[in-house]
Amino acid sequence: NPKKWNWITLEQSIDQIEQTGRSTEKWSVISHKKIQQGDRAFLIRLGKEPKGIMAAGFVATSPFLSKHWSGKNKLVYRVMIDFEVILNPEKEPLLSLDILNKGNLAKVNWTPQSSGTEINPEVTDELEAVWFDFLTTQNIRHNPFKETEKDEQKVHTEGTPNQVLVT
Repeated sequence: NPKKWNWITLEQSIDQIEQTGRSTEKWSVISHKKIQQGDRAFLIRLGKEPKGIMAAGFVATSPFLSKHWSGKNKLVYRVMIDFEVILNPEKEPLLSLDILNKGNLAKVNWTPQSSGTEINPEVTDELEAVWFDFLTTQNIRHNPFKETEKDEQKVHTEGTPNQVLVT
């Protein structure tokens, strides 16, 4: 929710994905008893327009306690997420709530009051398909599913998937 927290390093995180294929960010999770390393993670922007999914990646760590982002003297559970896609809502389209509230995806509460909630497993395949379709049909700066104009990444990070096209 940008009304409560401003992602001041957003463009730097997007640049890092363009350079290395991922950007690792710390994120709070309410479902800390269920979330595990390797789980799929989607980041949805709420609070002000445009609203919708703006990032996706994979959970890189087990949950751990960390200071609350507000600076208040309280601890929250967090995980590190390796994002493979981050969209800047000021420059790129987001996977909107209108699209997310269609079909089986309408069964999901896309406007939760807390971070790190679980998406019903019976709709995750449909969400992945809609996300893939969205990314491959929109004008997005860094898309891991499309060829780029760059010949190759400038930096290769161990563990980061790299796509090779062979004819």
